[in-house]
Amino acid sequence: MKITDLKCAVIGQNPVVRITTDEGIHGLGQIENSKPYMKPHVLFYRDHIIGQDPTDVNRVVASIRRLGSFKPWGSAVSAIEMALWDIAGKAAGLPVYKLLGGKMRDRVRVYNGAVRFPMKGATVEDYAEDMARMKAAPEGFTIIKQGISFHSQMPSQVPDFFYGDQQKQGFHGNRGPLTEKGLKHLVACIEAMKAVLGDEVGLALDCGPGMLVPDALRLAKAVEHLHVMWLEDMITGDYTPYVLADLYREVNSRTSTPIHTGEQIYLRENFVDLIEKRAVDVVGPDPADVGGIAELKWIAEYADLHGVLMAPHGVIDGLIGLAALVHASAAMPPNYIAFEYPVGNPSWWYDIVEGLPETIVKDGFIDVWDSPGLGVDLVQDRALPYLMEDDQGFFD
Repeated sequence: MKITDLKCAVIGQNPVVRITTDEGIHGLGQIENSKPYMKPHVLFYRDHIIGQDPTDVNRVVASIRRLGSFKPWGSAVSAIEMALWDIAGKAAGLPVYKLLGGKMRDRVRVYNGAVRFPMKGATVEDYAEDMARMKAAPEGFTIIKQGISFHSQMPSQVPDFFYGDQQKQGFHGNRGPLTEKGLKHLVACIEAMKAVLGDEVGLALDCGPGMLVPDALRLAKAVEHLHVMWLEDMITGDYTPYVLADLYREVNSRTSTPIHTGEQIYLRENFVDLIEKRAVDVVGPDPADVGGIAELKWIAEYADLHGVLMAPHGVIDGLIGLAALVHASAAMPPNYIAFEYPVGNPSWWYDIVEGLPETIVKDGFIDVWDSPGLGVDLVQDRALPYLMEDDQGFFD
């Protein structure tokens, strides 16, 4: 079998990769819906992979992986890798998790991810009300994650939250030391959320990036009695092109609160320091950014050897990305906690994708499906109306 073409179409805001072969089997991969600008970068790899055997996934990816980089520049390689596994599974007549070594679990735990409710503001009451809504969500999540600190509206809506100038651009640009008022507000919001959830639902917190080491440590120690699931990305995170493992270790070695990072990191090599130095308790690579499905599984295995837990990122990876997360998570070792649940956005995505169960999340879990490859596909006649004019040949 040989690769005959690599195409990329932006459907909604999601760049979708489609690899075709000379045996009529195709594979799909998907990039986060916040990255429509990645389409030309995907197509850059076309001439590098045409003519190769797509079922030799590692060989094909090895020829291009060094050309990617930290979020968002690893997403093209990651989506191509997903599509290759989809082809390999279809060619073998097996689900992708079988090619990764088989299932460790029949269902995978997820947390809310893209299931969110608009918040009025950033008061203690707002956070408590939001947790009540999340706890009542029909998906029955057993872990709920909420953004706080620099990963929330707090810098703009809490007066004198931190010492610094508020940045109005996106990509979580705020950074600086917290005021005493800001730190107390953070702790009060966390206490209010945990009071709503009790010990029935775990609370995870997305905190940055942008916190400095002294504040990260103060916060971690201040919430030790609440037994939160983790504090995520306090120092580095979204669109941060470096790791700073030693700074994370300064925090992690001095608190019992689990510390988490990793969604922006590309490739296993860049997790070595975090894992070997026990700089964090939980890593959270995203299969759509880290280099793909097998890369995520490898990091999970290496983390498990070092007593580090795994909670993959994936909040805006879309429905094809959801399938990749299900297969990778099914095959991970027992250090797996849960992955961040993506949804179809806009909602018409559920009309153009086939293969998903009618009810995807039940009691906070997704049952692992057994259809070949990733087990999902685009319905061509339903998807065509959503293609832009220059993508009309996507299914040819």
